[in-house]
Amino acid sequence: MWSPKNLLGCVWSALLLALLQGAAAQRTPTISYITQEQIKDIGGTVEFDCSVQYAKEYNVLFLKTDSDPVFLSTGSTLVIKDSRFSLRYDPNSSTYKLQIKDIQETDAGTYTCQVVISTVHKVSAEVKLSVRRPPVISDNSTQSIVASEGSSVQMECYASGYPTPTITWRRENNAILPTDSATYSGNILRIKSVKKEDRGTYYCVADNGVSKGDRRNVNVEVEFAPVITVPRPRLGQALQYDMDLECHIEAYPPPAIVWTKDDIQLANNQHYSISHFATADEYSDSTLRVITIEKRQYGDYVCKATNRFGEAEARVNLFETIIPVCPPACGQASFAGAEEVAATSFALVGILAALIFAR
Repeated sequence: MWSPKNLLGCVWSALLLALLQGAAAQRTPTISYITQEQIKDIGGTVEFDCSVQYAKEYNVLFLKTDSDPVFLSTGSTLVIKDSRFSLRYDPNSSTYKLQIKDIQETDAGTYTCQVVISTVHKVSAEVKLSVRRPPVISDNSTQSIVASEGSSVQMECYASGYPTPTITWRRENNAILPTDSATYSGNILRIKSVKKEDRGTYYCVADNGVSKGDRRNVNVEVEFAPVITVPRPRLGQALQYDMDLECHIEAYPPPAIVWTKDDIQLANNQHYSISHFATADEYSDSTLRVITIEKRQYGDYVCKATNRFGEAEARVNLFETIIPVCPPACGQASFAGAEEVAATSFALVGILAALIFAR
């Protein structure tokens, strides 16, 4: 027989059980675990785990939530039609597992696991996927520069990639940079007052440890007034022989080059032959050949170079000698050394002496 006390206990137990069951049924779904941020290489595989609690009666979604959200799955069903994606559900841990194979650069972004409770109530957790990408120097980087001597120069270099690439500058043949160092780190390399010695090729190197990096050549051209050097300011030659007068010009833009004697500009004719040869954008060689020298052709010759930044000139003195100097008198291709000239002179003196005594 039930006593009133036992009956009251049973009633309280039944009420407590009902309350507990009602509370369990009303618990809000939660996401107890989401995979941490992932960093992967292109072509690799990644898996996102999302563990949910109290969500049996609710829809669980995976989305890629960037500028335009893309639904990937609903419940245990994959929505996206991409063979690289797969989804499985582990009922023991209430975990949804989204896997992506053959990762591509476009897969980078934020992935969201979401439990839809109502039209206005959702529970979400996010995981970011970063894809390592080799550096690529962007088109808005400097490709070439032409600047006047003394002006300021700024070279810029930017690169995409993940991790963020570092930018390093250096010069061709490891020449010292205008910063007085062999290398310089940073997106912008500045030269406050550019000199003609600063011209040449600069290398912008982008590196982030992925692949071999990327490199761009930046050509810096400096405009400057001509500078003339004369390898032999005094030259001797005998009458009726030829002689070559030379000057080397350094200038940019390339200058106009003329030879003069006694303030009269010389031209190609039976007495003179003028040739110019550009060895590089900034370097030119000019040669004046005095043909079959006559008395009036001895004296000072002026090599003059002019561009829009200025002009320069240098003198070469041609004087008379008794013994012909080879070349060009002997038709050789290059100028003889002192020993060869002396030997030639002695030989000719011997021939002349022999002729005199023979008489």
